[in-house]
Amino acid sequence: MVATRQDISVYPEDLFNSGDVQFGDDGNGNAYSEQHLWVLYTKARHEKALARRAVQCGVPFFLPLIKQMKYSRGYRYSVHAPLFPGYFFLFGNDEQRVWSLTTSHVSRVLTVPEPGRLFADLARIHHLTGTEAIVTPERRLEPGRPVRVSAGPLFGLEGHVLKRRGETRLLVSVDFLQQGASVEVDDFMLEPID
Repeated sequence: MVATRQDISVYPEDLFNSGDVQFGDDGNGNAYSEQHLWVLYTKARHEKALARRAVQCGVPFFLPLIKQMKYSRGYRYSVHAPLFPGYFFLFGNDEQRVWSLTTSHVSRVLTVPEPGRLFADLARIHHLTGTEAIVTPERRLEPGRPVRVSAGPLFGLEGHVLKRRGETRLLVSVDFLQQGASVEVDDFMLEPID
């Protein structure tokens, strides 16, 4: 029997629900928080290894994963791959940032000018990837009409409407990365945001 390891995408599980992570502004345009949001750029295909190390050390993080089908030697199997390859979102103090650099999985740390906005974007991505919907990675986003889902499992999720090959998709973006994810939705489930 082959042992499988569980891929963890968020630690702790209630990271986006706990209210512990808050960002603000000190009035001078400087962000403040006990916990910082660090965007780590990892070495190629080291995202999950870094996630496993972070769980072992109790370091909060978010690594959005999506299910993908792979083919090898005539066999089809599914894997959970990073939605944003090479990016890892660490929520911690400066000591935890330094710890991440000692793991040999991190290439560099990116500065986050608006951590509150990025956190809100990541919370929407977490909501989207937590559903059973088929999520498609989107690169180099184009602006569309802002909408809110009014029914179904994505109720309340905000994003932009996107039309592709005759289907309507809800695009949830992470502006900091200039990337996002989309999911197919029915037109009647969307309402415009003014």
